[in-house]
Amino acid sequence: MSDITLIAADPSRFDPLALDQLDASARYGGMARVVGLPDLHAGNGIAVGAAFWSPTHIWPHLVGSDIGCGMALWETDLPLRKFRLGAVERKLHGLDGPWAGDGAAALVEAGLPPSLVSPALGTIGGGNHFVEFQRIEAVANEERFAALGLAQDRVWMMVHSGSRGLGQAVLQAHRQPDISQGIPANSSQAQAYLSDHDAALGWATLNRQIIAVRFCDSLGLDGRCVLDICHNSVTPHQGGWLHRKGAAPADKGLVTIPGSRGDFSYLAEPIVDGADHALHSLAHGAGRKWSRKDAHARLSRRFKVADMQRTSLGSHVICEDRRLIFEEAPDAYKDIGMVITDLEQAGLIRVIAKLRPLLSYKTRAA
Repeated sequence: MSDITLIAADPSRFDPLALDQLDASARYGGMARVVGLPDLHAGNGIAVGAAFWSPTHIWPHLVGSDIGCGMALWETDLPLRKFRLGAVERKLHGLDGPWAGDGAAALVEAGLPPSLVSPALGTIGGGNHFVEFQRIEAVANEERFAALGLAQDRVWMMVHSGSRGLGQAVLQAHRQPDISQGIPANSSQAQAYLSDHDAALGWATLNRQIIAVRFCDSLGLDGRCVLDICHNSVTPHQGGWLHRKGAAPADKGLVTIPGSRGDFSYLAEPIVDGADHALHSLAHGAGRKWSRKDAHARLSRRFKVADMQRTSLGSHVICEDRRLIFEEAPDAYKDIGMVITDLEQAGLIRVIAKLRPLLSYKTRAA
């Protein structure tokens, strides 16, 4: 059994089921190290908020079906004083349908095969994916914030999406009959998976870019991408293979770590020195406290949909899926403040700024 490291001031807070799932993965033949991050929670058979390293094997299911899923953070050119919530809400229509741009040309420009064109390109998708407009609530490190050339008086935008159906297709094509049996990394089978994986990862990155541009265009804005990070992937690392499932990279520069739609998000800089004990990985968000089924059962009996369209921070929510709005409620997620504190105490990040949600967009009928 491989070593398991838990990044948390109080590991007893972790869901026992998530720990059992982490333990099961640690017992895979060829697995060398496993890390559970502060947002660790139970997933569909494997723990989410975790990193796995093997010197010899690759497991497609440890990356999962949404290969390349991640977060992009954009600074728009809209001054905060000109942000009008009602006006923004009225303009955000037609963004769930296919993108009107030339998908094949965009793929080629991104170095990807035009055959990967899909009506899903440029769309958010379901589940926990979103676009959120935000403001800087507080700057924790004024010197670093200024050195990065960031603007405190602008509206910011966070995009969370992935590879949509493409990642699912890749996983199905390479799924193992026994998921505990990894693929030898030096095999042709592994190389075929990695080729498809890398294409899906590139597709997901492009998808976030197109989503951001679509939202900016709908509001007549320009913007610049400050960061784009992926939290579902497998990459070469220290002579082996590092799988991240719901784990942000600590070796790719700035990261954004979102809370729920009713909580703050954080812009942080990874601390590289000493990051190996966490497999150079970070929490990718707050992490679920309740499953989607539990969240709907608990909240739909107590609240109306209208109650879910406003948050305790005063932000608004656009989500016209009556089930999803309960499944993704803030109550279903852990306290992002505790997650950030755990990462800081573990010596893994320096917080640069805290961001407050203004408007969270998930899905709209038209």
